[in-house]
Amino acid sequence: MGFLDNIFLDNTIRDYLMVAGIILLVYFLKRILSHYLASLIFLFIHKVWKNIEKKQFIELLVRPLGWLIVIIISVAALDKLHFPDAWRFKIFRLHSEQLFEKLGICLIIIFFIRFVLSLVDFIALILEQKAQTTIHKNDDQLIVFFRDFLKVFITLAGILLIIKAGFNQNIGSLLTGLSIVGAALALAAKESLENLIASFIIFFDKPFFIGDTLKVNNVTGMVERIGLRSTRIRTSDKTLVTVPNKQMVDSIVDNYSMRSERRAEIKLELSLKTKSRDIEIFIENIKTALKNKKDQVTDNSVHFSDFNKNGMIITIEYFTIPFSMEEFNDLKQSLILTIKKIVEDQKLELATAGADINIIKNDGEPVPPPTKTII
Repeated sequence: MGFLDNIFLDNTIRDYLMVAGIILLVYFLKRILSHYLASLIFLFIHKVWKNIEKKQFIELLVRPLGWLIVIIISVAALDKLHFPDAWRFKIFRLHSEQLFEKLGICLIIIFFIRFVLSLVDFIALILEQKAQTTIHKNDDQLIVFFRDFLKVFITLAGILLIIKAGFNQNIGSLLTGLSIVGAALALAAKESLENLIASFIIFFDKPFFIGDTLKVNNVTGMVERIGLRSTRIRTSDKTLVTVPNKQMVDSIVDNYSMRSERRAEIKLELSLKTKSRDIEIFIENIKTALKNKKDQVTDNSVHFSDFNKNGMIITIEYFTIPFSMEEFNDLKQSLILTIKKIVEDQKLELATAGADINIIKNDGEPVPPPTKTII
């Protein structure tokens, strides 16, 4: 009898080597096999979505598909071996042979669910790229929301499938029993359920979208992600703030991105020595400067708004189209420079705070100024 015919744990050495060889061969060829199968799947996907890239599709699915192939073939190859009598035992009325068999089934289901989740990510990625070509932002929010919701649903379905196929449990009776436990868990996880319901409210009510700039609960920033539990906001300090969806629904949300116009106000204090005619000319010059930017400034008003002991106040108020903050600041800077040039051209004097100190003698005559500067 040759060495390969020696029996070890109820199987010959030849059988062990053949099974190990098959598993190793599939492991080293998994990328080639998964690449080939992904290409076949792409032929069907390409009939529905013509614009998807084959390279991107294959790169996303090769890894999970490769491990799925390795697990399936490994379980099938190990099933050809005789289960050793020395390993036979019972745990809670379950034979060890059945335990290993169910373990193999569970592994196949787990890696299959992982492959399906990768497929969902790819489809969502393609839809996101398509949605970015449209003007409406609700497409982006719709895809992200249903991607997360579908992944949660698939994961739960996978867990139930493992319970059914792996442990031969009746899912119907299990769900009935879980309904009682679920009611208790619902009370314990009240806030999580409220956040989940709030995510549906945000989705259907559409108070804001991904990419909008918001102010909520003293937090101002851009919405990066709307999840099933919370909304993530990137602040101007580049920090990431996570706000529960319940607060996003219950709180007052100021959506800067949905404003129809931007408002700005500039106040100038002219010296009391300024003549009335100069003020009228100054106001007309500012109005002309604002009219010259009518493609950006939608409405404006310039008024001599106040007159007090410190000076004469000119209030300049204008509204612009809904610029980005950078464009708005550029326009404001341009207008301020224009106003400064008008002040210089008219040689107007701005009001200054009273910095002179007059010392009065008892007889009412002011003391002459000192020859040296007093600091």
